[in-house]
Amino acid sequence: MEFEHRPVLLEPTVDALLLADFGGKGATRSHAQDEPAAATRKERGVFVDGTFGRGGHSRELLGRLGPAARLVVFDKDPEAIAVANALAAVDSRVTVVHGGFATMAEALRQRGIDKVDGVMLDLGVSSPQIDDAERGFSFMRDGPLDMRMDTTRGPTVADWLAQASVDEMREVIADYGEERFAFQVAKAIAARRATRPLRTTLELAECVASAVRTREKGQHPATRTFQALRIYINRELEELARTLASALDLLAPGGRLAVISFHSLEDRMVKQCIAAAARPAAAHARLPLRESEMPQPVLRSLGRVLAEDDEVSANARARSAVLRVAERTATPLPVEGGMAFVKIGSLPGSDLAPPPRRGGKGGRR
Repeated sequence: MEFEHRPVLLEPTVDALLLADFGGKGATRSHAQDEPAAATRKERGVFVDGTFGRGGHSRELLGRLGPAARLVVFDKDPEAIAVANALAAVDSRVTVVHGGFATMAEALRQRGIDKVDGVMLDLGVSSPQIDDAERGFSFMRDGPLDMRMDTTRGPTVADWLAQASVDEMREVIADYGEERFAFQVAKAIAARRATRPLRTTLELAECVASAVRTREKGQHPATRTFQALRIYINRELEELARTLASALDLLAPGGRLAVISFHSLEDRMVKQCIAAAARPAAAHARLPLRESEMPQPVLRSLGRVLAEDDEVSANARARSAVLRVAERTATPLPVEGGMAFVKIGSLPGSDLAPPPRRGGKGGRR
C-alpha cells in the first residue's frame, strides 16, 4: 500500500542550503555569503540528506543543483531505501546508503568524500511510517508493537517492554517523553504484562490511557509514552548528537547545516549545538588582540524558520516543526572535533543501557 508523505518546510530547507543571503529569525550573520562561491557549490557541490524518507527534500534539492553536483542520501528504513534506489537509477548524481545518519562520516569516507557543502536532516517519523499500522508507530491504528526505524535489526518495543524493569520503563518514559505520569505508566505496563504480554499498539495505548488521568488538550494520553519508546528503541538522541558532531567535521567553509525537528528534546539539542559552535573560540592569552587574532566561531547561526499558517493548514505535521540553520566558518575545529560542541553525557537517559539485542534478557523485576 502506498502512503502519501508531504515534506515539511520544503522550500525553506533547500533555500537554507543554497541561497547566499538566506537568514531566518534570529540569524547572527552580518553579511551575505559570497555569491560566486554559493553558485559554485550549487553547480558542483556535495550534499547529504541524512533522512531520505520518501525523498521530498532530496528531489527539491536535486531540481536546483547542477549536473556535476552530488547528493548522498541515508535512511534506516528498507522501504525508504527502495524509493531512494529507484531515484538513483534515474539520476546518477544520487548515492544511496542504507544506514542511519550517525554512520554519515564513515560512509562518506568510504566513498572518498571528506568534505561536504550541505547537510539536511528531517527528524522524527515520516507520514508513511505513521500511517502504516504494521510499523507500530501510531496509537491510533492497531498493529504490532514494533517502532523500529530499521525493521531488519534490533529489538522491537514489545521485546523491550516484556523484560524491562519498572525503574527502566519509568526513566525512559520520563526522560524521552517528558511524561509526568511516567511512574504510573510503568507500573500499569508491568501489571498488564503479568497477566498477558503487550503485543499491539492499541493494547499499549489503552494501558497508558488507564494510567494517565489528566489529559492535555488536543493530545492523546499515550502521545508522550509512544514518543519516548520510539526515541529510546532507535537511540535517536544519541544518533542525532553524533550526527551533529559529524556535520561540523564534514562541512567545508561556507557549507550549511539545516535540521528540522519536531519535539523539544531534538530542537534543544540542535539549538545548543549551534549556539556552542557559534560562540568565539577561547581568547588568546596575549592581550590586546590584533583584529586578525580575534577569536572566531566555528558556526554562524542563520536562525530558525517555522511553518507558515497555510502550510500548517495543509499539513498538520508542520505545526510543531522547527528548522534551524547554521553555516560553517573557516575557523579550525578544536582537537576534539565536532564532539566539542555536543555533550552526549548530558543527554536525557544517557545513563540508560541501550536496548538489548533481539531475544536478549534484561533486568525485569
